[in-house]
Amino acid sequence: MNGASSTGKVFMLLGIILLVLGAVITLIGKFPGIGKLPGNIVVKKGNFTFFFPITTCIILSIILSLFFALFSRK
Repeated sequence: MNGASSTGKVFMLLGIILLVLGAVITLIGKFPGIGKLPGNIVVKKGNFTFFFPITTCIILSIILSLFFALFSRK
């Protein structure tokens, strides 16, 4: 029974992470300049568009790393 309890907690945590990630992705489009940085990859061919925001991902990674480094100290 203990295994089922910990599995349930893992699924609840994953659900919360996905909810927060979805909200962030939705709100990122509201900020001007985010997603249109130099280095982001955009390929348009006919009615197909591929967008990979590599520069935006790197900047967000640096910001989150600094955030967690500052607030995770014991």
